[in-house]
Amino acid sequence: MTDVTAETPAVETPAAETLTGFDALKGMQSPGAGEEHPVYVQKLDAQGRAYSTGKRKNAIARVWIKPGTGKITINGKDQMQYFAREILRMMIAQPLEVTDRVTQFDVDCTVQGSGLSGQAGAIRHGLSHALTHYEPALRPVLKPHGFLTRDSRVVERKKYGRAKARKSFQFSKR
Repeated sequence: MTDVTAETPAVETPAAETLTGFDALKGMQSPGAGEEHPVYVQKLDAQGRAYSTGKRKNAIARVWIKPGTGKITINGKDQMQYFAREILRMMIAQPLEVTDRVTQFDVDCTVQGSGLSGQAGAIRHGLSHALTHYEPALRPVLKPHGFLTRDSRVVERKKYGRAKARKSFQFSKR
């Protein structure tokens, strides 16, 4: 039996040409590779406060933060008065707890629309954004927890011929 590899002539394969093509591609850059990440800068108003708007369901919260003792005021009331449920107060304080800034900032916000749960979510969203405006280095801390993401879920509208958005009227054969 003869050796097959010895009998076949050496043929240049197209793989060798492909390698030179890949080497040429290595030198090229992708369209976004030359650009660096955006640089976030501190955004403060004349009084030294950071402002942001937060939204959740139909609630819109306007949030201002400034250096202080950790007092949270909502529509002119203390948070204990405005949100009776502990879970809603915890929800608002989450961005401050994650960043270890609970006693460093005073939060003043006005919120309107939706119910208490939607308003608490809107305040949390606005507070997170205001923290990143005051201290841009906090963005990598808040982003993985989802505090900077707008929760865009809203109530579905009612359709004609239906009892609610999807519920049908009771069916009767007779």
